[in-house]
Amino acid sequence: MSTAAPAPAGSSRRGLVLVAVAIVLTGFNLRTAVNGVGPVLQEIEDGLGISSGAAGLITTMPLLCFAVIGFAGPPLAARFRDGHVLAAALLVMALGVVGRAAAPSFWLFLLGTVATMVGGALGNVLLPGIVKHWFPTRTGLLVGAYSTTMAVGGAVASVSTAPIAASVGVDGWRWALGVWAVFAVLAVVPWLLVPRRTSVGGAPRGVRLRLLVRSSLAWQLAVFFGLQAMQAYVIVGWTAQYLRDEGMSAAAAGVLVGVNALIVIPLNALVPSGAVRQSWQRPMLVGFMACYLVGWTGLLLSPLTLTWLWMSMLGIGMGTFAMVLSLLGLRARTPETVNALSTVVQGWGYAIAAAGPVLVGLLRGLTGGYTGMFVLVYAGVAGLFVTGWLVCADRQVDDEVPGLQTSTTPTGSPAVEAAGVESPVVLEPRG
Repeated sequence: MSTAAPAPAGSSRRGLVLVAVAIVLTGFNLRTAVNGVGPVLQEIEDGLGISSGAAGLITTMPLLCFAVIGFAGPPLAARFRDGHVLAAALLVMALGVVGRAAAPSFWLFLLGTVATMVGGALGNVLLPGIVKHWFPTRTGLLVGAYSTTMAVGGAVASVSTAPIAASVGVDGWRWALGVWAVFAVLAVVPWLLVPRRTSVGGAPRGVRLRLLVRSSLAWQLAVFFGLQAMQAYVIVGWTAQYLRDEGMSAAAAGVLVGVNALIVIPLNALVPSGAVRQSWQRPMLVGFMACYLVGWTGLLLSPLTLTWLWMSMLGIGMGTFAMVLSLLGLRARTPETVNALSTVVQGWGYAIAAAGPVLVGLLRGLTGGYTGMFVLVYAGVAGLFVTGWLVCADRQVDDEVPGLQTSTTPTGSPAVEAAGVESPVVLEPRG
């Protein structure tokens, strides 16, 4: 394994603190708009007058956005400052949150959802590279920090959305969805305060994303990422409605989804430290799969008894997210290939995951029940185990695709089809 690179040239403590704060606040916003939908899904259906199948499209739309919009991250970061890209994305997210909450129709709600997911999609693919660039010797710490705050944001949204909607009354779900715009705007501020930077040493090298199509490891990581994301978004999007249909109150169901999200918080902080140890990876994988099976079986056979335990088991199973984020950094040799691998794995992975929530909605509409959901998630656990076992082998995509690293990108000609990291920077005092 290569030696960690030094911190960016000329980095000041103030600049690094600002970047760290910006990363953490951005992480908080990555899942708030997603997790807030599930607890009030029934109210959204009634308010917009839509079917269960259309509700399934609402729950899967974030995944489609993550898959498509995420590929825009590298070319945007190559042309503009990465902090400015994320600041703009968070502002678009805030506008989308407000627009979605006020939408009078289903199609406008979907349009608002697309805008809302811009911040999440670009944050997903850009934050790993930003962490690798600014904190090359503390990547585990910063990945753990922003994935933890992401879990905190998701938990807060899951727990508080239904009570906010109930306290407002008529159309309370709109206020419950719209409140998260405030946090997105707050996350913009530190990105704009980061001191101006001057590049030194030449333009960054790029990695052509299309070359990763030749890597079996990249495909295996993409399937593993997609199946764990499918599990997560079925849990976030549909378990609250499932529990409500079984007779639980909306507030209680939202709290239990919040319990699931709370369990993820310490896991996101701890799993990366274990996942970087080669000998721990497969035992961790087996443990996560066992927790998924216990959680789903408990919800299937006894949904209203020990529900907190079943949701907690699913939360532990969702430690696969922090695990795959860590593997992305281990399965490539250079920061450039890490950035490229992160982009394509998340893009392909979220495209795979998008089928899950919408299928649950369609099958629920056709059958009037949730048998289809349980068949889907059990099949997903089996696929997770197989692909997870494969990606836990110690190998790198660089070895599978000769010539993956391209030459230096000419100044002024950013490679639209390449992913890279910024060259070392010098932080200059603000005038």
